[in-house]
Amino acid sequence: MKPAIVMQSDFGIDSGLVACMHGICKMIDPQLETYDITHQISAFQIREASYCLQYTVPCWPSGTVFVSVVDPGVGTSRRASVAKLKNGSYVVTPDNGTLTFLHDMIGVEEIREIDEKTNRYQKTKNVSVFHGRDLFAYCAAKLAAGKITYEEVGPEYPVEEIILHELHHAEVTTGDVKAMIQGYDPFGSAEVSVRNEEFVQAGFQLGERLRVSVSDAKRVILDKEILYERSFGYVPKGEDVLFQDLALFVTIASNEANFKEKYGLCEEQQYKVRIRRTNK
Repeated sequence: MKPAIVMQSDFGIDSGLVACMHGICKMIDPQLETYDITHQISAFQIREASYCLQYTVPCWPSGTVFVSVVDPGVGTSRRASVAKLKNGSYVVTPDNGTLTFLHDMIGVEEIREIDEKTNRYQKTKNVSVFHGRDLFAYCAAKLAAGKITYEEVGPEYPVEEIILHELHHAEVTTGDVKAMIQGYDPFGSAEVSVRNEEFVQAGFQLGERLRVSVSDAKRVILDKEILYERSFGYVPKGEDVLFQDLALFVTIASNEANFKEKYGLCEEQQYKVRIRRTNK
């Protein structure tokens, strides 16, 4: 059975761009199965694409071929790559930071630069602004269809040369976590840079009320006790809650409300978070 191709991009869903990517895969091999993660990554937001991949990839079988195209540098000298992950799956993507979370949480075993002479759609060779179709989807389809081996993607280069964005790793001790807000989900919940497993290692127990503070460089925005529980439904509507999120990081949310809007937080600002037992 041939591996599935699973795609994401910042192309949106109001044009034919995504259909072109699916179509090019079917031209290579009509039997290929293609699926979408999302095509509504915020425009040019490479970190957002990277974060989405890290919790999606583990939910697919080993050997799946992922295509991720958030590519502000399309047509320039940035590398077009295929990464082989340590779980056996592949990611076809511009090497521009998209691999950051996967490199940190799963690991990249090997990476190759796509040879555009052999693994690019040649009918559009003079077009340099749609590598999602002409390079990434095309190469992914050849790989998934078995028309090329991974070694035939193109020349290998050192894993150490992968472009990585800075990650905020939490400082974790027993009963005390110092971290950052690293993003927000579609409901405005704040995803904190402490992994679920690290939070457990810190000794926190479900049902505890923990002291949570959120601050920027100028002021403390929030400093209060918040319940740590399984999900939103353990607190009244509008009340804040801590829980282990599906994206593998601890999250602060407001039940049936938008935590980000509630406290006037914004995407561009960095916020420090401290979570601790009240007796510390």
